[in-house]
Amino acid sequence: MQNNPDQLPTWDEFLKPLLELACEGLIMRRTSVQKIAEKYSFSEEIRSSRTKSGQTHIGNRMGWAMSALVKAKFIEKHSTEKFTYQITNKGREYLKDHKGSITVQDLKNLDGYEEAWEAASRAKQDSKIEASQSENSLAQSTPDDLIDTAYHKMHRALAGELLDNMFVMDPYKFEKLVVDLLFSMGYGGSRSEAAQVTKKSNDEGIDGIINEDRLGLDVIYIQAKRYQKESIIGRKEIQSFVGALAGKQANKGVFITTSGFNKNAIDYAESISQKVILIDGDRLAALMIEYNIGVSTDRTVEIKRIDSDYFED
Repeated sequence: MQNNPDQLPTWDEFLKPLLELACEGLIMRRTSVQKIAEKYSFSEEIRSSRTKSGQTHIGNRMGWAMSALVKAKFIEKHSTEKFTYQITNKGREYLKDHKGSITVQDLKNLDGYEEAWEAASRAKQDSKIEASQSENSLAQSTPDDLIDTAYHKMHRALAGELLDNMFVMDPYKFEKLVVDLLFSMGYGGSRSEAAQVTKKSNDEGIDGIINEDRLGLDVIYIQAKRYQKESIIGRKEIQSFVGALAGKQANKGVFITTSGFNKNAIDYAESISQKVILIDGDRLAALMIEYNIGVSTDRTVEIKRIDSDYFED
C-alpha cells in the first residue's frame, strides 16, 4: 500500500493488507478497517471521509476488496462466527508465493475469479428484474395472487435462514440433520436405527449409512458436506464419493451439501452406473421445510369462500 497517509488508497490497494491481516487471524470488515487504518497511520481526514451514502470511503473500498478476496477463494466465511472471515489454504499459499502488491489483473488471472463475479452479477440482476416485475404486476394481482406471492416470498426467506443456520452448525450435528431428513422422507427403518446411522460410519469417505426400506433390503450411503455457499463442489469430490461407494460394494448414494455443484459434477453423477443423487443447499432447505426438519408451524390461516351449493336450488 502507498506510504502517503493523506491520500485515499484505491480499493485494490487494500487486497494485500487484508490478506496479510487474515493470515494473522480471523477478520471482520468493521474491525479490519480500524486495524488497517492504524497500521498505515491514515490521517483523521481520510478516516472520516465519507461517501454520499454515509459510509466511510475506506470502509467502502475495503468492502470491495474483501468481496474480491472471497471471489478469489483467498478468504471464506468462518464456519461458526457470523460476519467473520478466515484465510483459506489457497490464500495462504498465494500470499507466501506472491511478492509485492496484489493487483486487479493478478486476480483476473486466477481460474474462476471472473466467473464468480459474473455469477454474482447475474443473481443481482435477476433479483432486480423480479422486483420490477413484481411492482408492475401488483395492480393486476388478485388477492389469491398476492397470498401466493407472499407465501413464496416467506418460503424463500425461511430457506435462507435455514442455510444460514446450517453454515454455523457443528459438522456432526449437520450429519445428524441429514439423517433426520432422510428418515422423515421414509428411509431408515425404525427411528432408533436411523439415530445410530452416523455412529456406524467409519468415515472412509462416508458420513452416514441408512436403510432404503424398513426391512433393510438395501442401504444408502451418505456424504454430507457443510460448505459455504461460495464453495461449489466439483467432479473431484463426487469421484471420491463414488470411489468410497465402490469400496463398500454399494450402488446407491446421496451427496448432500449446503453449497452447490458445478456442471462437471452433475454430468459425472449422471454418467456413472451407480445411482448417486446430488442435493444442493437450495433443495436441502426446501426438503427440510417440506418434511418439517428444523422448522415449526407458526400459525395457520383459514381462507373461506362462498359455498355455492348452499345457495343453489
